[in-house]
Amino acid sequence: MSISRRVLLKGFSLASLLGAVPASVRAASKRTGGPYEQLGITPVLNFVGTHTTIGASKMWEDLHEAAAQASREYVVLEELKDKIGARLSTLIGCEDALVTTGAAGAICLGTCAVLTGSDTQKIGQLPDLTGMKSEVLIQNVHRNGYDHAVRSSGVRLMEFGSEQELIDRINQQTAMIYVLGGTSHDWEWETPVVLKRCLDIAHRAGIPLMVDAANMLPPWENVRRLATMGVDLICISGGKHMRGPQCSGILAGRRDLVQAAWLNSSPHPDSLGRPMKVGREEMVTAWLTAEKYSRLDFDAIDRQCVRQAEYLERELSSVPGLKLERTPVDRTRNIRRVMVRWNEEALGITTADVTRLLMAGTPRIAVGRAREQGIELTVFMNDPGDEKAAVKRLKEIFKPPGATR
Repeated sequence: MSISRRVLLKGFSLASLLGAVPASVRAASKRTGGPYEQLGITPVLNFVGTHTTIGASKMWEDLHEAAAQASREYVVLEELKDKIGARLSTLIGCEDALVTTGAAGAICLGTCAVLTGSDTQKIGQLPDLTGMKSEVLIQNVHRNGYDHAVRSSGVRLMEFGSEQELIDRINQQTAMIYVLGGTSHDWEWETPVVLKRCLDIAHRAGIPLMVDAANMLPPWENVRRLATMGVDLICISGGKHMRGPQCSGILAGRRDLVQAAWLNSSPHPDSLGRPMKVGREEMVTAWLTAEKYSRLDFDAIDRQCVRQAEYLERELSSVPGLKLERTPVDRTRNIRRVMVRWNEEALGITTADVTRLLMAGTPRIAVGRAREQGIELTVFMNDPGDEKAAVKRLKEIFKPPGATR
């Protein structure tokens, strides 16, 4: 039985938490054809991974009704936050947790929390840092587009490239150390100061450390390991491999900092995080997602990805002119990627041509572009059978002139 047909859980069922989706709801959805069909939008097959630009992932089917149920009743939001925070912190192994607007929202709110604590005057003052600390330390190799979520609080990012530089950069204005836990293709570069050393130095200096763990899943144990190490703040994406609401994330760690993050966020009006509203639907569904995800059989999921990658390699290797190569896995997680390259001049087709034809065909297929030439097929968030559709389309595109189908 395929992974899409069965839940890969280890001795756990959500039957006690979730009701079955009513047949009437499923039937109505089929009759209307769904919102994308009504809008004239054709969905795509995902061979780029957990990219927000195409939806990142598909939410677990058995969580949709839970979100709908949560939306049908009024509830005291702070009570809900406290109860769900307690459940999430148990799953993660930390003191407290808060559902946020994605990992970026967690990063922003975590930074605000470090700067203000529970001081409401400071909370209302952000991003004016008068009278507050104003610097966050980051390794130069960890700079990324998402560190804007740190900078949005008003702080300056101060780079370091060695352990001694880290020690020398710490001063009275240092609010926090920010660490990028993992990212795509991070096997290509090294981290001069490993997380454990950063954490030791931070705690010796009396400053907190925050880890962007958005790209550290799977497995769930990676997150629990951060908590066990004593990382002060952990920022998790709920809408990527976890397959929760795309707009959801989790900020986990020290109770005082998580509570300060809550004061810096919605529904508190005079706060920098007020626009980052998390509804009761996202709170409930993010919690249930974590309950489910923490019990998945990640080895079984990876085995399916390996089989899909092997199928791509085996089938496409027979196409004249194509060169297949397996991309190394990331340091923090197993992601299977297949690189497809060819001589553009000899075959008369460019990388841009191939990516365009894949998106213009049936089915539409989104792929990554190699840094030099070729495409990269990321086998990570696919349904069984997606790999066969990709092979069929690529064989059509690379069919030699005059050859029959």
